[in-house]
Amino acid sequence: MDLELRGKKALVTGGTRGVGRGIVLALAHAGVDVVTCYQRESDYVTSLERELKEIGGDHHVLRADLSQPQEIAALLERVKEIHKKIDLLVNNAGAISHIPYADLPLEEWTRILATNVTGAHLVIQHALPLLGEGSSVISIGSKAVEAGIPLRSHYTATKAALVGLSRSLAKEFGPQGIRFNVVALGVIETENFHALPEDQRTLMTQRYSAKTALGRLGQPDEVAGAVLWLASDLSRYVTGNTIGVDGGIS
Repeated sequence: MDLELRGKKALVTGGTRGVGRGIVLALAHAGVDVVTCYQRESDYVTSLERELKEIGGDHHVLRADLSQPQEIAALLERVKEIHKKIDLLVNNAGAISHIPYADLPLEEWTRILATNVTGAHLVIQHALPLLGEGSSVISIGSKAVEAGIPLRSHYTATKAALVGLSRSLAKEFGPQGIRFNVVALGVIETENFHALPEDQRTLMTQRYSAKTALGRLGQPDEVAGAVLWLASDLSRYVTGNTIGVDGGIS
């Protein structure tokens, strides 16, 4: 099915690895011109640049630390120079750590919130002049908001905040035709998952597959499918929602 996305402009934060990379590549294959960003130089950056060049289109992979407000402002200025507008904004960049709540340092709480919540807020705020009728803003959330996960209270709090932010912005900017939604993920197989020792990987696969209705873990391109739908006119009456891409996990 042609979703009629060719020629549209997108910004996907944190798009060189994992779920973000899957989204960037799916959009590029659909004909969307994509700007994405990364925090640190790595082989993932150069390999993504190579893949995007092979696909074709006007794509840009830029460095920006989204925990730093001035770098967010500079990133959006660069997007404005490149594309003049944004049809799709995907807040994917995020940070996570696993720490017992009683031992959680304030510095770590602040770091996770700075990237996952304040970073997303500032990206949206700076992007507002580039958004217009028909634009779609998607924040990548987590099923952890409903389930709760030990050692990740700070991370889970940030993903819950994205739900509230998106619902409020959906109401505020609905009259302008700008939509805001959250895609809440279950357990997705990414590079970090495959980098685990084999015994841990096997244990996680068995444990979390058993919790899902589909009996398996998710793939980045399956998350990308939901993003493509939310980017298209097929979802033009969908806003203020949290859409689970989780295999029916419980």
